[in-house]
Amino acid sequence: MAKRVAIVGAGVSGLASVKCCLEEGLEPTCFERSDDLGGLWRFTEHVEEGRASLYKSVVSNSCKEMSCYSDFPFPEDYPNYVPNSQFLEYLKMYANRFNLLEYIRFKTKVCQVTKCPDFTVTGQWEVVTQHEGKQQSAVFDAVMVCTGFLTNPYLPLDSFPGINIFKGQYFHSRQYKHPDIFKDKRVLVIGMGNSGTDIAVEASHLAKKVFLSTTGGAWVMSRVFDSGHPWDMVFTTRFQNMLRNSLPTPVVTWLMARKMNSWFNHANYGLIPEDRTQLREPVLNDELPGRIITGKVLIKPSIKEVKENSVIFNNTPKEEPIDIIVFATGYTFAFPFLDETIVKVENGQASLYKYIFPAHLPQPTLAVIGLIKPLGSMIPTGETQARWAVRVLKGINKLPPRNVMIEEVNERKENKHSGFGLCYCKALQSDYITYIDELLTSINAKPNLFSLLLTDPRLACTIFFGPCTPYQFRLTGPGKWKGARNAILTQWDRTFKVTKTRIVQEPPSPFASLLKLLSLLALLLAIFLIFL
Repeated sequence: MAKRVAIVGAGVSGLASVKCCLEEGLEPTCFERSDDLGGLWRFTEHVEEGRASLYKSVVSNSCKEMSCYSDFPFPEDYPNYVPNSQFLEYLKMYANRFNLLEYIRFKTKVCQVTKCPDFTVTGQWEVVTQHEGKQQSAVFDAVMVCTGFLTNPYLPLDSFPGINIFKGQYFHSRQYKHPDIFKDKRVLVIGMGNSGTDIAVEASHLAKKVFLSTTGGAWVMSRVFDSGHPWDMVFTTRFQNMLRNSLPTPVVTWLMARKMNSWFNHANYGLIPEDRTQLREPVLNDELPGRIITGKVLIKPSIKEVKENSVIFNNTPKEEPIDIIVFATGYTFAFPFLDETIVKVENGQASLYKYIFPAHLPQPTLAVIGLIKPLGSMIPTGETQARWAVRVLKGINKLPPRNVMIEEVNERKENKHSGFGLCYCKALQSDYITYIDELLTSINAKPNLFSLLLTDPRLACTIFFGPCTPYQFRLTGPGKWKGARNAILTQWDRTFKVTKTRIVQEPPSPFASLLKLLSLLALLLAIFLIFL
């Protein structure tokens, strides 16, 4: 059984891992190379090597009720989508509430993690760290790697003929901090993920002209969804997920396109995805359609050629003068302190069972936390991974035989689609609720809806039809939180508390009682059909 655990990184997953170790009676030591916690969410004016970097204006893409730790809600007065500075404060509150800081060694870089000579028997690791220029070695019973996948910028300059003669400025989006550099410039942003779109929109307020180049297009969503609700509180429900996964993929794809186009017709704005079958993470931006319709942002295809002071786009012979090029071309990831025989990265993924444990190791004493791209928040995902992983490290939960794990890993790599639901066919993509439920089932913490329907029908209906908030993951099993039920039943109160800053008296509707009665009957019918 593992006792001493080394944790690499004090970001959102690292903090959760420290807490989970303490809950299971283990002795964690967290190594953080920078001078503070927070990982991605800690803004600095300068890019730091080996740490994720963000720009000043970053706001969370998942709302506070969906992206909190499962037993620690955000403060009620926080906005629904949280600016990075407040997100960092929340992480510090979490660390202070559960006394995590005393287990973190700041300004300590992990240089190397290697198997001990007797690894096949003990499963122990030698961890070499560096603090203030001095190296130190220590032996740990287990290691949890929580370094994320947004530290190594992918900059494919070879794919842009002529970039070497370009006389303007170009850089990866990782280097971007403030929009001032774009004032009165002609800007080209290459890549239409969330960062690229954010940067293009910000630049459009100051720049002379802004082009946003995309190869495949993307669905663009607003954080403000149906009836003004946060998008993920509407989209990420157990009912919606079950419905999507029971329908053929072409039907789900059609429904998705119809919903996305209800805000604006993506084809008319040059944005519609070329491949609408394979799921690509939607772009969340509340301003982009407005910037396009007012001519502030121009959507363009991929780049054919870069010249000294201009670029030529594919299918458009006209040269467009450009002063600055921003490459929002994503990231690769690696584990420089681990040998490839331990974790090998190929084609944007690693051979990890449940995206956590290297399948080939004779002892399951190394876990990678947070190396996954679910269509949901990373905080509850990483936290749930850590809860299960720690119990495996402690010996409470057992992994299947190596051949079974390797087979499952290979199946995930092949990305074979069932033909139903959304198509998660890209590396590291996963169905959020399905994946979380797999891990919760392993630790006996998945809520039993049928049992709850008999004992607490109000809670059961809220869990099934309402947003799949992380509090659901603490209703039962190890780490059960007594405040979980109340947090679930009051989640909408907290959501609208911060938006109802002016009290409005709504006139009573003569049909309100009738609508409530019909809604109740429809709800009872749906429950009957589900559990039939």
